Amino acid sequence: MNIFLTKEIKIKRVRENAVPPTRASSGAAGYDLYACLDAPVEIKPRDLCKIPTGIAIALPDKYTVALLFARSSLGVKHGIAPSNAVGVIDSDYRGEIMVGLCNTGNEPYVLSPGERFAQLVFLPVCDGILKETDDLGETERGTAGFGSTGKSEIGSF
Repeated sequence: MNIFLTKEIKIKRVRENAVPPTRASSGAAGYDLYACLDAPVEIKPRDLCKIPTGIAIALPDKYTVALLFARSSLGVKHGIAPSNAVGVIDSDYRGEIMVGLCNTGNEPYVLSPGERFAQLVFLPVCDGILKETDDLGETERGTAGFGSTGKSEIGSF
């Protein structure tokens, strides 16, 4: 049985200097996206900006979504991450992929043309059928929210 899901994703360069997404390793979940810039862009602390990728994609069906995530190194080392946490590219969108970034760090960051700055991940979508009800059923957790399951201890598995 093949547990892997493979779908063809069409990609189109919409800018001359666009670099197609790449995977850094065979085990990488995401494809690195490259900044399609004519000149470096300085992102000051607390600034928001939109960075073009120079590419557009066509997802194969409504059961596939493309998600935009931060690159770990930029987020952890410099505080550069998508401004909306995770970007969503719906199956019917055909425009250029733009990534909103924010700088949560204390120092300006200069993003260079052609620099890897975000990740693109493809995932299946469940088509939920919403049904309004007065009874959601009971669970052990119930309505307990934020932090209710306790703080995990390092080394406890």
